[in-house]
Amino acid sequence: MVTPSILDYNVLARIDSMQMLAKVVVEGFVLGLHRSPYRGFSVEFAEYRQYSPGDEVKHVDWKVYGKTDRYYIKQFEEETNLACYLVVDASASMGYRFAPEGLTKLQYASQIAACLAYFMMRQRDAAGLMLFDTKIRTALPPRMRQTHLKRILSALEQAQPGGETDIAGPLHQLAEGLKRKGLIILISDLLDDPAKIISALQHFRFQGHEVIVFQVLDNGELTFPFTTMTEFTDLETGRKTMISPEGMKPIYLKELRQFLDACEKGCAGIHADYKMLDTSKPLEVALSEYLYRRSRLG
Repeated sequence: MVTPSILDYNVLARIDSMQMLAKVVVEGFVLGLHRSPYRGFSVEFAEYRQYSPGDEVKHVDWKVYGKTDRYYIKQFEEETNLACYLVVDASASMGYRFAPEGLTKLQYASQIAACLAYFMMRQRDAAGLMLFDTKIRTALPPRMRQTHLKRILSALEQAQPGGETDIAGPLHQLAEGLKRKGLIILISDLLDDPAKIISALQHFRFQGHEVIVFQVLDNGELTFPFTTMTEFTDLETGRKTMISPEGMKPIYLKELRQFLDACEKGCAGIHADYKMLDTSKPLEVALSEYLYRRSRLG
C-alpha cells in the first residue's frame, strides 16, 4: 500500500489550491512544453467522448445533451495527451542526506516524480516511470489508467538507492526504445560526467522529445557545512577519506560551481529545460518556483 511519504496529499492540496499554480500546471506546464498531434481543446473537431468528473463544463456539447440526455465533451486536435517519461536516478549517491531528519535525494526525487505523475494523469496525459543506476531497474511505459498511477507510486515508494552511477547508458537505452515523441523528465543529482549526460539527453532532442532536467542536491552538498576533521565515505565505492574542511571548503565550492555551471549550460545548449532543487526546500515551494518561471517564460 502506498503511504503519504511519497505522494504527499497535503503537498498536492497546497499546490492545487493555488489558482495560479493550477492554471500553470494545466495550461503552462503541460501545454506549454510540447506540441503533439493528440487530442485537446482547440480548433479542429476530432470526436465526442462522454463527460468525466473534472472536465470543464464549457466543453460540454449542449445540443447533443438536448438530443440524448447525456453529457458529451467535444474533443479537438491540439496540444495534449502526450507521453511523459519520468526518469529517476536511483543510484547509491541518491541515498545521501546531511540532516538526519531530512529526506534523502532519492526520497525527494520520488516525491517530485509522484506529484508530476499525479498532475499529468489528472490531465489525461500518459505517465511512465524509469528507475535506474548503471542500468534500468524499473520500466513502466506511459499509460493513463488510474491503476497505472498506483503502480508508479508503488514503485517510487519501494525505490531504494542501488549501485554506482551511469546516467548516460540507461538514457541512451531508453531513447533507443521510444517510438512516440513525448516529454522526458530526468530527476537526478547528475553526479557523473556532464558531457556524457548532455550527449545522452541530446539523443532525446534529436528524436524530437522535449527534455526537462531536475538536478536534486542535498543542502549539505551545496553549502559544505562541515567544521571539524570529517571522514567522508563514497556511497558508491565505499572509499573513505579524512578531510580538513577549513582548507577544503573553498576548493570544493569552486569545483561545485563549475560542475553546476556545466550542467546548466549543457542543458541550455541543447534546449533542455534545467532546474536545480535543494532538498531542504519544501517540495511545493520548489515546484511552485519552477512552474511560475515556466509561466513567465511562456
